[in-house]
Amino acid sequence: MDFLLNAKEWLFELPWIDIGIAFVIFLLVFLFRKIFTKYIFKLIIKITHKAPSIFKNLLTSFESPVHFFIGVLGIYLALLYLPIPREQMAPINTLYRALIIVVIGWGFYNFAGASSNLFFKVSHKIEDGKDSMLIPFLSRLLRFVIVALTITIVAFELGYDVNGFIAGLGLGGLAFALAAQDTLSNFLGGIIIVTERPFKKGDWIATPTVEGIVEDISFRSTKIRAFEDSIVIVPNKTIAHEPITNWSQMNKRLITFTIGLERSVTREQLEKIVARIKTMLHEHDAIDNELIIVNVNELKNYSYELYLYFFTKTTAWVEWTEVKQEMNLEIMRILEEESAEIAYPSQALYVEKQPDQFYKVLEEAHQRLEQPEETAEQEPGTARERIPLRDQ
Repeated sequence: MDFLLNAKEWLFELPWIDIGIAFVIFLLVFLFRKIFTKYIFKLIIKITHKAPSIFKNLLTSFESPVHFFIGVLGIYLALLYLPIPREQMAPINTLYRALIIVVIGWGFYNFAGASSNLFFKVSHKIEDGKDSMLIPFLSRLLRFVIVALTITIVAFELGYDVNGFIAGLGLGGLAFALAAQDTLSNFLGGIIIVTERPFKKGDWIATPTVEGIVEDISFRSTKIRAFEDSIVIVPNKTIAHEPITNWSQMNKRLITFTIGLERSVTREQLEKIVARIKTMLHEHDAIDNELIIVNVNELKNYSYELYLYFFTKTTAWVEWTEVKQEMNLEIMRILEEESAEIAYPSQALYVEKQPDQFYKVLEEAHQRLEQPEETAEQEPGTARERIPLRDQ
C-alpha cells in the first residue's frame, strides 16, 4: 500500500506541463522533418539547379543525414526544456555532439561514393570517365579515411585518449605490416594498377592467370568475369606482376592461317590463286587494307603452302568470326574455280628398278598376313613357338 502511495505522490510531483511542452516540441520538430524532406529540400535543389553539379551532389549526399539529424535535434531540444540537472545533462550533451560528428561524417561518406561527381573531372582528364578504374578505388580510399577520422573524432569527444592510440600506431603499424605482408602487397598492387592504368572497367584482358572482362578493382583484388560467365577474383599482387594483354585496345583484329595445296597444282594456277585471293581481300569492306599478305610460303613434301595474314576492321569477337567464316568460304570458292585441291599429309612411294620383283615381294607378304592362325601354330620356328605366352 505504501508503494502505491509513494508512486502516486511521485507522479503528481512530475512537471507534467514541462513534459507536455517538451513532447510538443518533439512533435513539431518531427513534423518539420517530414516537411523538410518532402518540400523544403526539393525546393533547395530546384533553386540551386544552375549551381555546379558538385554542389548539387553535395546537397543530395546530406539529405539522409540531415533527415536523421532533425529527429535527433527534436529529442535534444525536448530534453533541454525538461528540468534535468546540469550534471545529468553533460553525458547527453556529449552524445549530441558525437551524433553531430557522425552526421557530418555520414554526409561526406555519401559524397565520396563512386557515383559522385567528385571524381569525374579528375577521371575525365586522365582516363575514360564513368568506366574508370580510378573512381571506385579513390572512392573506397577516401571513404576509409572519412570513417577513420569520424571514429577518431567521436572517440576523442567521448573522452578516450586518442593521442595514446595514435602514438601506439607506430609500433602497432610495424607489427601489422609484418603480419599482413600479403594484404599490403595487394594494396600496393592495386595502387600500381590504378596509377599505370593497363586496363579499365569493361576491358577484355588476358594474363597467365586469367582471361576475361574486368568488372571491378578493390584494395585487395581485381574481379574478372571469365568467358564461361564465372567471376575470378585475382589478388592485385598477382595481376600487377604478370604480363597483361589488353585485347580491348585493338584497333583491328588479326586473321592468319595457312593452306596446303596438292603438288599437282601448277605454277600458273598458284600465281592465279594468290592474285585472286589478294584482290578479294582488298575489295572486301570488312578487311583493313593497310597490310594484306598472301604468299606461297613453303614447298613441303606433300603440298604447296599458302600463307595468309590480314586484319579485320571490327574487333568484336562475334563479328570477327563471321568475317573469318566469309573469307574461308570465298577462298574455298576460288580454289574450286581454279581446280585446286587442299592437300592432306601423305607420302608417295616411287619404285624405279625391278618393279616385278617388288610387286612379288609385296604379294608374298600379303599372303603371309592372310595365312590362318592354325597354320602358324603348327609350323616349327614360328613367332608363336619361339615366344612363350605370358600365362606359361
